[in-house]
Amino acid sequence: MSENHLAKLTEAIVQINMEEALEIAPRIIAGGMPALEILNGALVPALDRVGVLFRDGEYFLPDVLMCVSIYNQIFAQIEPDLKQGDYKSRGRVMLGTVKGDTHDIGKNILSALLQGNGFEVINLGMNVPPEVFLQKATETEPDVIGMSALLTTTMPEMKKTIDLFIKSGLRDRYKFVIGGAPVTQAFADQIGADGYGAEAQSGVDLLKQLLS
Repeated sequence: MSENHLAKLTEAIVQINMEEALEIAPRIIAGGMPALEILNGALVPALDRVGVLFRDGEYFLPDVLMCVSIYNQIFAQIEPDLKQGDYKSRGRVMLGTVKGDTHDIGKNILSALLQGNGFEVINLGMNVPPEVFLQKATETEPDVIGMSALLTTTMPEMKKTIDLFIKSGLRDRYKFVIGGAPVTQAFADQIGADGYGAEAQSGVDLLKQLLS
């Protein structure tokens, strides 16, 4: 299988052509192409482009979620081989929507884009209390902890979480990044976070910078 097949797979994902993507991918895998080559040659470029299209307003949430769904189905087929090969994670990222907040679409898009860009992601889901962030961090030792909030009323939970890590003497072990519609860089500075992402693709770019 050639680079042409990888380009066609990338294009099928970006154009949200699930039927074509799920037809091409198994043929590439069956042809013996290494899983890492499929990831870096087709899947990562596809989600990079989708992230830019979303950032620029050309794609909307339903479009991104469809692309992510296609990506996830193909990634699941190559993941076992990735773990047996020379694949090296860019870093481990733990994500969660803070306590009292049950919005997770943006966080899940970020999770998918991070995976597509070579990061290992631990997704804690929604309504995550500060104590759970702390417990899971000590269990999984992420490089970065990302917190999301879509409600102004739940934003203070971000500060409570960072304060708990400070109180526990563990703050310096992790980088903290925050995001969500009402969140701003000024708020990130105010609560002592290490970074802020306005949307999913800028979050990916931020983590690449923090862990470079």
